[in-house]
Amino acid sequence: MAAQCVTKVELTVSCESLLDMDLFSKSDPMCVLLINTAGSQWYEVGRTETVKNCLSPKFAKKFIIDYYFELVQRLKFQIYDIDNKTVDLSDDDFLGELDCTLGQVRPHVTHVKTCDRRPYPGKVAIRAEEIKDSRVVNFEAEARKLDKKDFFGKSDPFLEFYKQNETGWQLAHRTEVVKRNLNPTWRPFRVPLQSLCDGDMDKPIKLLRVCVYSPGSFSFTPPPPQAEFECINSQKKQKKKGYKNSGVVSVKMCQVGEYTFLDYIMGGCQINFTVAIDFTGSNGDPNTPQSLHYISPQGYNEYLSAIWSVGMVIQDYSSHKMFPAFGFGAQIPPTWQVSHQFPLNFNPANPFCPGIQGVVEAYKVCLPQVKLYGPTNFSPVINHLASIALQATQQRTASQYHVLLIITDGVITDMDQTCSAIVNASRLPMSIIIIGVGRADFTAMDILDGDDGRLRAPTGEMAARDIVQFVPFRKFQNAPREALAQSVLAELPGQVESYFRIQKLNPPNDPESQLQPNESQPSASAQ
Repeated sequence: MAAQCVTKVELTVSCESLLDMDLFSKSDPMCVLLINTAGSQWYEVGRTETVKNCLSPKFAKKFIIDYYFELVQRLKFQIYDIDNKTVDLSDDDFLGELDCTLGQVRPHVTHVKTCDRRPYPGKVAIRAEEIKDSRVVNFEAEARKLDKKDFFGKSDPFLEFYKQNETGWQLAHRTEVVKRNLNPTWRPFRVPLQSLCDGDMDKPIKLLRVCVYSPGSFSFTPPPPQAEFECINSQKKQKKKGYKNSGVVSVKMCQVGEYTFLDYIMGGCQINFTVAIDFTGSNGDPNTPQSLHYISPQGYNEYLSAIWSVGMVIQDYSSHKMFPAFGFGAQIPPTWQVSHQFPLNFNPANPFCPGIQGVVEAYKVCLPQVKLYGPTNFSPVINHLASIALQATQQRTASQYHVLLIITDGVITDMDQTCSAIVNASRLPMSIIIIGVGRADFTAMDILDGDDGRLRAPTGEMAARDIVQFVPFRKFQNAPREALAQSVLAELPGQVESYFRIQKLNPPNDPESQLQPNESQPSASAQ
């Protein structure tokens, strides 16, 4: 019998007294979580953000994992000093690790252990909390007239949200940094209610604390749905006569999410899935085992594995189960012109494939009929799906959302055009998943994934939402098949919720909605 998930657990990581590996500044630590269940191979679950110039970091990003009572789930928290933007950690300094089981990290108890690195090990603290409430709080915040803290430029402000527990204050969320701006507007963000107040709406709101660092700190009690607060620097107040404040933070919105992802799905929203596959020459001759397109005697390559892993999850959210599939970067018959958006079934009028099995079969049939060429252009296929998503917005219902899976082996050639296409798509009901196969340097892909700041087009226009998720396939080579899907799809429910919330659209079949239910039909991706 398969193991049954008892509950989901949120793990919060912090460190103390880490090694200082940088010559002119402090280390820039990041935590990587690996898991080994029932004697299987270790595989990576996720990574925290990188905390700059800090030997005692408190990581804002949480790890969410399933807890199985009957299985021994070994955890390994590895700490690295990050010196570059590459995905590969072999060129970063290893600071130490903590090895334990999930059973040892008891809920609501901080598990502290010395890193294995000697002679200056440092400490890693893990706090586990059972997730009992799936609701989220939606925030919008801005500030004005903040103090200038940097000597050669303006401040680089960000917000931190804390909650109080039995041992003190615990970091719940950290926003992105807004560079060189004394009047910042942070992009809308969502914080799980569990992280803010353990899901207890009756807890006094004063148990939440908000700080602005740049690099000084200020604190104030949490806001009602809309409020303004003065930032008070206590040291400056004592020294400066007539001191008023160090700026004002305005919370424009603080609301518990009304509808969840499942509310939209159960209410009739269709998730339309489209696949785009890289057929550029850098993949190598498909007839040789060295090629990324080479299909082994067992019927395997990384492209097929990515299609199966993601497609098998997402197809359950589509009633019609018909999926458009495209290729790009190949010379195609009969003219042998390079195309950056051709249907795998060579039928422009109807590029739909029946189920994920149909996408796989179309890929296998297409592969020997095209000539791998180049360059690697993403923007044509993104713009194509964006035109379809734009048609869906005309219905003014929360009935259609599009997901584009791009599988590629190399660096994007049309980066500026791709950035512009993504910024445009961020205002539409669509998300983009990029999976990098092979051993290429995918550093440039981090620009598209908005985890470290909102993406901008070359014109300076800013993305309305973070809609891109990138992962390198090699991180999951030793992991169970479901691990890849869990990683790339983890942000999708929030992206769906955020789009429909911004558009003020209720689930189409919601009893309180004035909108009429929409019949489930495949989106016209063939157009």
